Amino acid sequence: MKKLLKNPSKFVFDLLSYCIIIILTLACTLPFVMVISGSFSSNSAIMRLGYSIFPREFSLDGYKAVFKNPDIIGRSYVVSIIVTVVGTILGLVIMTMAGYALQRNEMKYRNAISFFVYFTTLFSGGLVPWYMLICNLGMQNTLWALIIPSCVNSFHILLIRNYMRGIPASLVESAKIDGAGEFYTFLRIILPLAQPIVATVGLFLALQYWNSWYMASLFVKESSKWPLQYRLHKMLVAQTAMLQGGETTSAVNSVVPTETLKLATAVVTTGPIVLLYPFLQKYFVQGITIGAVKG
Repeated sequence: MKKLLKNPSKFVFDLLSYCIIIILTLACTLPFVMVISGSFSSNSAIMRLGYSIFPREFSLDGYKAVFKNPDIIGRSYVVSIIVTVVGTILGLVIMTMAGYALQRNEMKYRNAISFFVYFTTLFSGGLVPWYMLICNLGMQNTLWALIIPSCVNSFHILLIRNYMRGIPASLVESAKIDGAGEFYTFLRIILPLAQPIVATVGLFLALQYWNSWYMASLFVKESSKWPLQYRLHKMLVAQTAMLQGGETTSAVNSVVPTETLKLATAVVTTGPIVLLYPFLQKYFVQGITIGAVKG
């Protein structure tokens, strides 16, 4: 208490800071809590009373509708996991090596190549040429159509390059003097020091792959290869078609839990990412704050 009285301005500043952080935390957390609560509420309670922090008329109808065919949902989960894991690993391998090469002074035309990498963030070839390319490569109705087109991102390459610029060049020179090759130097010296930015980009990639359904809608026609997001998207589309059909809304609501199905879908899709984030949080924050300002 004596220390607080000696520096009252710091006490007031800390108090205001904590109050603002608590308010922002509640503003970010409460919507997700209400989504979880609504997914365990009955559809009629949500329609009559709206959303709340605690479940009203506890019900599992939303989850029963999502897992009505557990084998199908399980297969879609497996597809999403395979696409996310393979795509994230492949993307990290390509982009970390590209970022490392572009920040090396010994690489010829590195500035010109960096410009072309940046140029693709402003302009693209368009949807039709891109669609024709994927089809001509024979990736239709394969998981590669969900992995390859999204595994490289120009912004992530530049983010990695800017972070690696902060790694002292003397470390690479010392490794060369000791006889280490480029690949050995990259694996044993650069990558361990670049863990924050690698984890950050890895989380971005994992989120991108896990939440993607558009690629499947374009290139995958076989339902056995649909990822989880697209499978649930099709379920919601089918539900909307029922509501727009000849049946009355009340009749449909008595059979299909319209609102709780949407909320249960949100919980099922975001759950794995929410569980993954705490393990990468410290790297994520460090990678963003350092990688964004270097160079």
